[in-house]
Amino acid sequence: MDGFAAVDFQLAREVLQRGIAALYLIAFTSTLNQFPALLGERGLLPAPELLDWAGRSKRLNPTLFRWIRYTDGRLRALCVAGMLVALALILGVPQLGPSWVPMLCFLALWLGYMSVMSIGQTFYGFGWEMLLLEAGFLAAFLGSAHEPPPVHIVVLFWWLVFRLEFGAGMIKMRGGREWRDLTALTYHHETQPMPNPLSRQAHLLPRWVHKGEVIGNHVAQLLIPWLLLAPILGLWVPDRVPQLIGAGAAAILILSQLWLVVTGNFAWLNWSTIVLAVSAIAVPGVGGATDGIPLYWLIVTLAVTALYLVLSWAPARNLASRDQRMNAAFNRWNLANAYGAFGTVTKRRVEWIIEGTASEDPTRADWREYGFKGKPGDQRRVPPQFAPYHLRLDWLMWFLPLGRHLEGWFQSLVVKLLEADRPTLRLLRDDPFGGERPRWIRVVSYRYRFATRAERREHGVIWIRDHRRVILDPVTLDRVRR
Repeated sequence: MDGFAAVDFQLAREVLQRGIAALYLIAFTSTLNQFPALLGERGLLPAPELLDWAGRSKRLNPTLFRWIRYTDGRLRALCVAGMLVALALILGVPQLGPSWVPMLCFLALWLGYMSVMSIGQTFYGFGWEMLLLEAGFLAAFLGSAHEPPPVHIVVLFWWLVFRLEFGAGMIKMRGGREWRDLTALTYHHETQPMPNPLSRQAHLLPRWVHKGEVIGNHVAQLLIPWLLLAPILGLWVPDRVPQLIGAGAAAILILSQLWLVVTGNFAWLNWSTIVLAVSAIAVPGVGGATDGIPLYWLIVTLAVTALYLVLSWAPARNLASRDQRMNAAFNRWNLANAYGAFGTVTKRRVEWIIEGTASEDPTRADWREYGFKGKPGDQRRVPPQFAPYHLRLDWLMWFLPLGRHLEGWFQSLVVKLLEADRPTLRLLRDDPFGGERPRWIRVVSYRYRFATRAERREHGVIWIRDHRRVILDPVTLDRVRR
């Protein structure tokens, strides 16, 4: 790898290690705040029941809770420990020691979060969960501050970004027609799972701008990832041009992701891509690519690279497949995964609104809405900014109208609201009954669309909603339990 002698990836390593650690800090914080109510001992989908089933069936991805009995207290302890390790890495403390010290810290984050994700069921079924695990595993082998980063590990980060972006681009080209006729962004800002404060402004841009957005997306996801790999030519071409091409490609990816940050709430997906893209940015340096790396560490990192070459066969085939899988793991350890998102774009936004009443007679009741922290409900409320924090319940509420039946977790949610369960109510923004039990709960759906500028001026609303229909007729706690 002498062709890399004139470049230095230490800046890239600093951003990767600290940035990935920051993402783990956010992920463990999100888990600490939400997991017990969603998946805890009395959650909507209790993890202990899954673990009991897994103990009989032997089917479950690696998790510490296979050997340590799950309790909400132990889950919280795991999250706090993960947050402390992540904070130490953000501050750069483990990086001051030998390379095996930050390695153990990142592997601890990887194993700890995988232990959560393996029992997280549908609430942890998002592509950025897998992405975080894979990034954390690779970050474990970037080394310490007083040694140069192994370039072959940096190249694995380029391969990760390539799979992430090119895979997403191919999913779109093989998916809905709206990506091919350039109309996808005409709808997407309005119908995306979690709009943010600027989503409406983006939606109201002229159509020619939306078509330009789609073209820019295709360039960023189908062309730029190939240029990201240009520095590999530095193995044979002793020139700065390949590195400049790679840095330029990284800059374009970062800019495209910042536009998504500005116009939407996609948890830590966009910030992950930004951090990972920095891996392609090198600065002038001295010495060879492996100068200063201890022999034991060189052997360890080359072994990891060889492992990745073997594991990468499946995702590489997936990229070329007509039946391309999206957000798929090909092994139990969530390494060398397939990524992708929004192969099709929904053209109408439908929201399920949960309402309750304390009235004895539901036919003459004063129905009041439960407010969620992120998802649309109140027509006057500007969509908030939560990303990179992940509101898991709000995200799954977006998926409900796309299905054809009431999910089991949603039925549990209705029961919890009828019980006025405090942990569940803390997941919401507004409990219209102030902690008291409602007598009845019902669910109605509306079509939501962003108000035009004229409607905004006249009515003072952000959303216009219509096409109301009842999804769940009024039910009481006794009736639901029966």
